[in-house]
Amino acid sequence: MADVDFCVVGAGFAGLTAALRLKQAGRAVALLEARDRVGGRTFTVTRDDGVWIDRGGAWIGPGQDRIYALMDELGVPEYKQHNDGDAMMIVDGKKHRYGGKLPWTMSPWAVANLGIGLLTVEQMCKTIPRESPWEAKDAAEWDRISLGDWLERNVLSKPAREMLDMALAGPYTTASSEVSLLWMLLQMASGGGPTFVISGTGGAQDARPVGGMGAIYRPMAAELGDALHMSRPVRRIAQDADGVTVVAEGLALRARRVIVTIPVAIAGSIVYEPMLPADRALLHQRMPGGAVIKTSVIYDEAFWRSDGLSGQSAAPHTPATLTIDACTDTGNPGIMCVITEGPAARRLTRLDEAERKATVIGELVSRFGDKAATPVEYHEQNWTVERYSGGGMISHTPTGVLTEFGPALRAPCGRVHWAGTESSAIMCGWIDGAIRSGERAASEVMANETATAAVT
Repeated sequence: MADVDFCVVGAGFAGLTAALRLKQAGRAVALLEARDRVGGRTFTVTRDDGVWIDRGGAWIGPGQDRIYALMDELGVPEYKQHNDGDAMMIVDGKKHRYGGKLPWTMSPWAVANLGIGLLTVEQMCKTIPRESPWEAKDAAEWDRISLGDWLERNVLSKPAREMLDMALAGPYTTASSEVSLLWMLLQMASGGGPTFVISGTGGAQDARPVGGMGAIYRPMAAELGDALHMSRPVRRIAQDADGVTVVAEGLALRARRVIVTIPVAIAGSIVYEPMLPADRALLHQRMPGGAVIKTSVIYDEAFWRSDGLSGQSAAPHTPATLTIDACTDTGNPGIMCVITEGPAARRLTRLDEAERKATVIGELVSRFGDKAATPVEYHEQNWTVERYSGGGMISHTPTGVLTEFGPALRAPCGRVHWAGTESSAIMCGWIDGAIRSGERAASEVMANETATAAVT
């Protein structure tokens, strides 16, 4: 049985960051990853010609200071997302091509409802204490109803309601009826509000790392070296007065403390001894993931750019909920990213592989013309069935959960500490939030080590 100072479970960005900061501080650390790769809910594949494709999380934006600091540390530059040209919104089968932030070609009633809805959410977000959203003045009321309920009551235009439903529920890759209004407000507020979340330039899709997310996580893994153990799903964590025993597939080790960074949706798959406090154990049962498929469709060139289009489109309830230009910094080849979310993603998974491809390509042809019919490559990443992601790109809370169990999100359970983007009060749900949580947890375990030494 190996002995280390600290053990970290999960080699997504939260776990990689926690382990790296601990090693840089001179601590002996072991990072255990269930998959045969690092990156967690990010996943960069690189072709032989150097073209890279992000099959998971990909974008960065202003205010995400910790990922930018990490990129500076590792020498990874950014490049701006292609946003030139018109976007498209398809509602009730009608295509609206527009410039700017809102589809002005829709009816004035729908546009007014859309603008007022976004402004209302923006104002509600400003009342949320990000570290403790359950203490907001209206927390109890907002946690009692779902996002879907709120939209039905407050947005009278059906097209505007459907667009807001897609924009606000999209990050949780599930139906808006399954997401607490308070959770949505917390997550949006953590990034500065819905305008940031849905925006390209100056928003959450402002830029990307050159080389993809793999250009960041690969050198982190390399720096960790032998401290990183792949294909080691953790089965059991047992803590006692002196430390923690972590039992993984084919490996057991002893540490002073452990940081668990895997998604909340699957954190309950580990056996904890003694059992976790009730609030944390019950939280694991109440923060599910969702359903999302990210498809990268590759063409010889980004033909939509020459057609005056940005590549961004949105169509609620369709097999191609969102599209966005995903070209590398060179602009060639043309890479169109298709994101299918929530119930639409679940419906798409019921088709076989050939049917899914034909369906998605058909959606692209209807939006971008016949040139979209003949891609040279097609890559599908179904995160819904990723065993070690728990579905979706972020766990969420249904109604009533955040006010009851929210304080357990970050609180250590004895020698077991928690990280992961869902636990970050800033940029919750983004890669930056994962990095922040890893740095917080690393500081926590070292602070406890110092406090224990002072007592003894």
